[in-house]
Amino acid sequence: MNGGSVFVFFVLVVFAVLGLVTLAKAARIVSQYQRGLVMRLGKYHTMVGSGLTFLVPFIDDLIKVDMRERVINVEPQKVITKDNVTVTVDAVVYYKVSDPMKAEFEVQDFGYACTTLAQTNLRNLIGDRSLDETLVARDMINTNLRNVLDEATNTWGVKVTRVEVQKIDPPHDITEAMSRQMKAERDKRAAILEAEGFKQSQILQAEGVKQSEILRAEGDAQARVTRANAEAEAVRLVSTAAETYFKDRAEMMRRLEVLNHTLAENTKYVVPSNSNLVAVLGLDSALAPLGGGGGKTLTPEERAAGSAAHATPRKTP
Repeated sequence: MNGGSVFVFFVLVVFAVLGLVTLAKAARIVSQYQRGLVMRLGKYHTMVGSGLTFLVPFIDDLIKVDMRERVINVEPQKVITKDNVTVTVDAVVYYKVSDPMKAEFEVQDFGYACTTLAQTNLRNLIGDRSLDETLVARDMINTNLRNVLDEATNTWGVKVTRVEVQKIDPPHDITEAMSRQMKAERDKRAAILEAEGFKQSQILQAEGVKQSEILRAEGDAQARVTRANAEAEAVRLVSTAAETYFKDRAEMMRRLEVLNHTLAENTKYVVPSNSNLVAVLGLDSALAPLGGGGGKTLTPEERAAGSAAHATPRKTP
């Protein structure tokens, strides 16, 4: 191989290497979660999406911007509340890029800028509240801080999605005092609940005694009514029996008075055994063995016939 051939081979190799380098410079791959900013001669030219992108070699350059949500930890800092209590506060800021060009060209170090801005606004928000308000208004502090950061970072092409205050730690002596206060409050609530429970139990017990007395009184009243009804019924039955007894006795006395009056005049009356007067005087049972001549007992029809035949009794001196 002569000198001319070697030179040609060397030139071909150089061009091949330059071609490979040029191809490597021209072809770029942008990931799914990224956006590409094409810079031509140091000036923004255009923005490209994910995939394969070809640039002008040695003229264009590509800046990749991550579009995923990211997190910034705000370092703990001491903040003075409205009632002059020093508390230690830290937070977490979640954000994502909304405009890649602004995020790249409008702010140099977004993480540092956002952290400083969050710390400043935390001091302002907590300084306007007392310790008790700060401890109970954590959600309100998160919302206000997110709104302030979002408004401030809007010109940077960044969207603050949420802010979380992680801890608000008072001094140790304040923590102990708060612990004692909370214990006292719990003891107070327990005592109140115990007293309320005792009160309710006493009320329920009194209601039970009241209902028991009412039921017992109603039972006694019902028993008295039942006994009174039974006694009234017994009196009525006795009265009815006595009335029947004495009524029969009165009729018997009247019959005896009639007989006595008759015998007092020494006058004899002959009364047929089948006459109605025998039944009136109650002598039918006494005359029954003698009636009918020969011991024959007359029937009611025969007595009625005899009464019609002897309507007027005969008087003998």
